[in-house]
Amino acid sequence: MKSQDIRNTFIDYFKDKDHRFVHSSPVVPLDDPTLLFTNAGMNQFKPIFLGEKTPDHPRAVNSQKCIRVSGKHNDLEEVGIDTFHHTFFEMLGNWSFGDYYKAEAIQWAWELFTDVWGLDKNRLWATVYHEDDEAFKLWPKVTDIDPSRVLKCGKMDNFWEMGETGPCGPCSEIHYYIGDDPSNQTADGVNVSDQYWELWNLVFIQNNRLKDGSLEDLPSTHVDTGAGFERIVSVLQNKNNNYATDLFMPIILETEKLTGQSFKDNPVPFQVIADHIRMLSFSIADGGLPGNEGRGYVLRRILRRAARFGRMLDQHEPFIYNLVGSLGGVMGEIFPEIVDKQSHIEKVIQAEESSFNDTLDRGINHFEKVLKGVSDKIISGTEAFKLYDTYGFPLDLTQLMAREKGLEVDENGFDEEMAQQKKRARAAGKFTTTANELEWVNSSEGEDSVFVGYDTLLSQSNIRRYALDQNQILLVLDQTPFYAESGGQIGDVGTIQGDDIKLEVLDVTKAGDTFIHICTGTIDIKTDGKVRCEVDNSRRQNIKKNHTATHLMHRALKMVLGDHVHQAGSLVHSDYLRFDLTHFEKLSTDQIIDIEKIVNGEIQSNTELDVTVKAFDEAKKEGATAMFG
Repeated sequence: MKSQDIRNTFIDYFKDKDHRFVHSSPVVPLDDPTLLFTNAGMNQFKPIFLGEKTPDHPRAVNSQKCIRVSGKHNDLEEVGIDTFHHTFFEMLGNWSFGDYYKAEAIQWAWELFTDVWGLDKNRLWATVYHEDDEAFKLWPKVTDIDPSRVLKCGKMDNFWEMGETGPCGPCSEIHYYIGDDPSNQTADGVNVSDQYWELWNLVFIQNNRLKDGSLEDLPSTHVDTGAGFERIVSVLQNKNNNYATDLFMPIILETEKLTGQSFKDNPVPFQVIADHIRMLSFSIADGGLPGNEGRGYVLRRILRRAARFGRMLDQHEPFIYNLVGSLGGVMGEIFPEIVDKQSHIEKVIQAEESSFNDTLDRGINHFEKVLKGVSDKIISGTEAFKLYDTYGFPLDLTQLMAREKGLEVDENGFDEEMAQQKKRARAAGKFTTTANELEWVNSSEGEDSVFVGYDTLLSQSNIRRYALDQNQILLVLDQTPFYAESGGQIGDVGTIQGDDIKLEVLDVTKAGDTFIHICTGTIDIKTDGKVRCEVDNSRRQNIKKNHTATHLMHRALKMVLGDHVHQAGSLVHSDYLRFDLTHFEKLSTDQIIDIEKIVNGEIQSNTELDVTVKAFDEAKKEGATAMFG
């Protein structure tokens, strides 16, 4: 049975039971800042479980793209080494939002496994939470499972929680024995031996975990199930090795063709690369890019890990990007984005491979030198950090190479070196004096820092407080027309004058919500501290022009380079602008010329600006581009 047919059978089975098919959400989460990647099918339904959203339909089914490379689900060191751990995988799932519950979930899962797919009942085991007597009794009641194959297990394996607080509940797992001798099965092997694969987890969301750790019943109960697609395909194709299925073999065969090496002779590098190209391709298709922080650094780590395994196949030039097409042939029908964005994915991976190519060889050479000085079978944190800092080796790559030599890495020492580097970076960028360290003199009471600069460049204001910092005078006003530096736009300059007060405003910064005017001149605060503020109009107009040009450039960059481009930072000055962008390679001269033509053409068309202030979410719904998100 082909993997495509297996997936379709699952979806159609539940559609016949009035489940609505829901497309997979992107692996790069759009609206959940708590996640680097979508790591479970339930992620897109989280607002429903939290009571924040009403479902369009009480039943749902889908196949969700998932990535797990960090946190409690971090199995990266096993990926490609064993036959069933992956960075990217599909999770088949069916959901009930306050509709059916345990009986139906258990009955349908068993029916699909045994009647539709024909799995051997004598190889299947069911586990339930040890306090969930209802599920324990339902298994032999609504299915024909041997009651001795229903096991009670503890909280670690059979109680699901969304977080420290929130919706949670017991779960029931279905395991399959993949061993050669069915008569050699024991209950003790479930959840312990790799011979017993967990195929499907049925979660019964019935409780709410409170801050004090106690549980309360939810007003309605839900079902959230997740079935590992790759493992199910492996079982149904009688492989007992995910990499031997039709989900991976086309990629592995293409790798053999590209490298001239044999999968049979050296399977691990092939398996690692086949896994990693899936994770990289889907991440990039959904908007991810390799980088130095957060999600971007995870992609960089995975690609560099794959490149290093490429060296074990005697590949010293970029080649991994050539595998994207074979992935599209396998999964393009259910996930067309992998075909539609193939060219973009290939360019990103090729550029990243090329940038790491030279340093990889030099880093490997340095690693070999380090080995000669190792004592006590431990590579020091200092050396591991040098491999990271100088040669771009992620810590887990160094750990992988060390394990292959029977060595360990001093991870605590590495963390200390990293902390010291961050401390040095902070010290280099630290101001000599912060606003909180200054001695402020209060001049008047009341609200401060009300910004009126959108409506006027002149204002009559009251000094709330002031401070002296070397040769500069710092003021906080009740209201101000001066824009404080933020969002990449520099602060205004101008003048502040009053009785015995004549100041030139050099800059305006923010400390929290407080506008601090940095000035030079003379000041003798009177009782009222009233002043006249005037912003340099000519300079403000130039800043406004460059601010608008920043938006034009953002759009032009997307038009020329692709929709993956996002603003990573900017500087809007009166004389120039700087735009930092996310892209996978240096811009060519032709690309720069095209961008300039688009921006200059729009400027010369002299289109009238229409400024509308709206709520952030409303603006995004109407098509506005979020400059930083």
